[in-house]
Amino acid sequence: MAARRPDNISLDVGKRGLVRGRDWPRHVLLWLAASIVVFPLAYAALIATQTNAEVFRFQLTPGSALGDHFDQVWNERNIGRFMWNSAVQAVLITVAKTVLSLLAGLAFVYFKFRGKWLVFFFVLITLMMPTEVMILALFRFVSDLGWKDSLAGLVIPFAASATGAFLFRQHFANLPRDLAEAAQLDGASPLQFLFRVLIPLSWNVIGALAVIQFVFVWNMYLWPVLIISDQDKQVVQVGLQGLQSIDTGLTFGPLMLAALLVSIPPTIVFIALQKPFMSGFALGSDK
Repeated sequence: MAARRPDNISLDVGKRGLVRGRDWPRHVLLWLAASIVVFPLAYAALIATQTNAEVFRFQLTPGSALGDHFDQVWNERNIGRFMWNSAVQAVLITVAKTVLSLLAGLAFVYFKFRGKWLVFFFVLITLMMPTEVMILALFRFVSDLGWKDSLAGLVIPFAASATGAFLFRQHFANLPRDLAEAAQLDGASPLQFLFRVLIPLSWNVIGALAVIQFVFVWNMYLWPVLIISDQDKQVVQVGLQGLQSIDTGLTFGPLMLAALLVSIPPTIVFIALQKPFMSGFALGSDK
């Protein structure tokens, strides 16, 4: 005798099919949102291959000027040199901010000293002061030190981060206090505790901070314009501004091609650190 199939199985399958059938409006909205996000990038890539005449004709097929545009952007306007300068600046500032933020978080959580909360309060106050407010005073200070047209002038004023100090302070404060007590019993120094215990538990936070700081420095424009006058030492965002006039008038193709090239390094950094970035703001132990 054939075994009787329970009726609840067919009912469950029917419900699943009904639920899946109702999901199509959500999928349509997701595809529509993704298309809206991707469209500017795809259109910029299309314009990067076209001449001005093809752009004004609203041509929807790739143009014939990609090679010429690349030669103008990479060789004539030396965008590769600007990208290298920005990469060096971004890496140095990101590393400096991460190291100093780790040390600041360690001090604010695990050290006892007079005025600790007052110092932490002043660190938080700096979060409310945008760079534009301090730009003139900072420019005079760096100029007096003789750091104009130098890598030090680009990097050192931005080597510390109140955001990073606050982020690591909150992260360390949510770790079990038993970790510090166990390290003390084992005779570990503060730096040994930092490198052997705290950093292995903080890779997600480190990755999140690294992505934010790298992208922030990569897009920096105002400070390099003020402090750097030598074009060989200039950064990529200032170099992009110079691409607005190649030969005669505004040429859209080289500008779009340069914008696409400039977006590659931060995209690579984000993809490489995507997992720690997505989970880096969870105030707890990393998983």
